[in-house]
Amino acid sequence: MEYDTIVVGAGISGLLSALTLSKHGKKVLILEKDSIVGGQCNSYMVEGFQVDTGPHAITHLEVGPLKRLMDNYFDYVPVFENYGTYYSRTENDFRPVPSNLKEFIRFEPIPKKDRLIIAQGITKALTLSTFGINLSQQSVKSTLPENLSKTTKDFVNAICYFLSGKSMEYTSVHRILTGSAFVRDSITQEQFEANIGKIEGKQADTILQSVIPSKLHKPLSNKMSTFSVPLTSLGRLATNQSSSSQGYPRQGLKALLNSILQSLPNSVEIITNTEVKSFITEGKKVVGVKTDNEVYEAKTVIYTGFAKKLPTLYSKFPVSYIDKVNNIEQSKSLTIWLGLDSILDEFSYIGSEIWFKDFPYWAMPISNYDSSLAPKGKQLIGFAFIIDKNKDENEEIEKAYSTIFSAVPAVKNHIEMKHEQISVPEKGAVTINGTFADIRTPLENLYVAGTDADNRSMGITRAAYSVIELLKIAKEDGILNN
Repeated sequence: MEYDTIVVGAGISGLLSALTLSKHGKKVLILEKDSIVGGQCNSYMVEGFQVDTGPHAITHLEVGPLKRLMDNYFDYVPVFENYGTYYSRTENDFRPVPSNLKEFIRFEPIPKKDRLIIAQGITKALTLSTFGINLSQQSVKSTLPENLSKTTKDFVNAICYFLSGKSMEYTSVHRILTGSAFVRDSITQEQFEANIGKIEGKQADTILQSVIPSKLHKPLSNKMSTFSVPLTSLGRLATNQSSSSQGYPRQGLKALLNSILQSLPNSVEIITNTEVKSFITEGKKVVGVKTDNEVYEAKTVIYTGFAKKLPTLYSKFPVSYIDKVNNIEQSKSLTIWLGLDSILDEFSYIGSEIWFKDFPYWAMPISNYDSSLAPKGKQLIGFAFIIDKNKDENEEIEKAYSTIFSAVPAVKNHIEMKHEQISVPEKGAVTINGTFADIRTPLENLYVAGTDADNRSMGITRAAYSVIELLKIAKEDGILNN
């Protein structure tokens, strides 16, 4: 059978690509090598607790790319709970992570002298960015003086790890500004329709109408209403809140996955346990794919797997293209899920926390958003670490547990469930020496989408950015109009 489009990979990028193209009238086949779909956007049960594939915060919910895709293509939309606050935990302190200069000056875990130095650095960087200076190749480390305390360097490093997957030596200043929401990307409905077009019969609602039930979730509603008032980048020095317009899907990540699957029309077919081995070409044009047992033909192929693997599927890519995809940087993450036999005071907050000493973690007590994720009266917490890909995984896991018990000693006596996940959290890490794949490839009608094809934001939000760019290019190339 011939299809209009074959999508390779049924992770969040592949499913969003299939959903959007099918709503433009395309007959789509999705081929997934694993037995389940969703990739890094999924949930499953472990001993009565529902864990996600790593802790997630869904960002840019008011004017970001996922919002645009939900408005224009989803038939069903999940409910997002108010994200809450980012906190910092130390041996003797627990307080909100500063989002603006006023808060940072008062952030006592860091020595006062260092706070002033970093505040000056943020102001300078934001000023340069406002005037159009490109800071994407300037490392955070290069902008900081050498005489900062170890505590301050640990804090900066922890922030860099969780925004880029790499240390401050390889994280750009631009990534810190965007990840901390000092610089914000947005996609208005008008911009979306100008670049991609309007889906006939689909009425775009506001996020508050489509995602948040009436009279519920007022904190998130109020945040979004406030966020809708435009601010200059420099204006955010005093008012910035990094958790603005963020949320967590009620019933976990599977709620977002299910909303996509339930929105897919009948013109989309999904085949799992099927790995694509090569592209079928005619000259320099892709016309289908081969698996172990089948040949599938299509006018267009969207590849959403690891772009680094593209040269193994087609041997005649130009050397320059092979070098580019081979230079995509990646990080390796460990998530430890702990199911606790009771709800601890230490994790009584809504939001997430960072521990930034020695082996930093990012932790979320996700059952605080939705108590159904844990058995009644119990609690589920995910601790995420960036681990060294060159070290033994068991040693890294042991070190992670030691860090958790050092940071929150009370946890050790309340563990009912332990579960570890090791993964590449994003297909491409945002570093000063890494590259990203282009949406277009040297093969005509072969396109790439995913978290290694767009460097804006993180995770699901970045995947959504790449799909919007894919749609824009597909329109330019006449695919949406065929």
